[in-house]
Amino acid sequence: MNPLTLLPARTAFCHDRRTFLKRLSASAALFTVPGAFAEELLRTPRQTEGPFYPDKLPLDTDNDLIIVNDSLTPAVGEITHLSGRVLDGRGDPIRNALVEIWQVDHNGIYLHSQDDLAKRDPNFQGFGRFLTGSTGEYYFRTLKPVAYGPRTRHIHFAIKMKARDKWTTQLYVKGEPKNAQDGVLNGIKEPKARASVIVDFAPLKSSRAGELAAKFDIVMGVTPVV
Repeated sequence: MNPLTLLPARTAFCHDRRTFLKRLSASAALFTVPGAFAEELLRTPRQTEGPFYPDKLPLDTDNDLIIVNDSLTPAVGEITHLSGRVLDGRGDPIRNALVEIWQVDHNGIYLHSQDDLAKRDPNFQGFGRFLTGSTGEYYFRTLKPVAYGPRTRHIHFAIKMKARDKWTTQLYVKGEPKNAQDGVLNGIKEPKARASVIVDFAPLKSSRAGELAAKFDIVMGVTPVV
């Protein structure tokens, strides 16, 4: 299985996913034109990687976290189509950026040896990768994150690019009550910057299974090395 390409949809989800991707591709057309943005965009704030980046990567590291390898049993939780673009400060897409995400399962457990793996959902991949193309787009099928301990709902992101250090941030769920008390989120002192990492997880209109969609563009303060 190629971990850096978009997987074909499984039979149970193919209709919703095809519709979602068609809309995503159409909306991206605007951003393929160089210089589409005249001004510098607000840069996405960098945040801590945290202690639970997988210390042993799973065999399946593709962008569909709901199904592990060829299993027929999906993970438990609210299925979310998570997409966005990786851009430079002018709004130009960054190609060949490796986007990684990792998060807890519906029980609040990470794919990490220091967490309680006995309680972990074996059908949730917990980690995924996607390599951006010419439009800078990425896409994951994952779960709406749950809160655990003192932390609000969040998904970890890492961006890896040629000749650059790994860059990390976190994505948060709009409307989550625990956002106001989360120390990591509120470590972003500038209100606009803090708001830029809080995203709406909205019902996917084409879904008959109650799936969600979330869009998170990542603006990097770098010039890509080609």
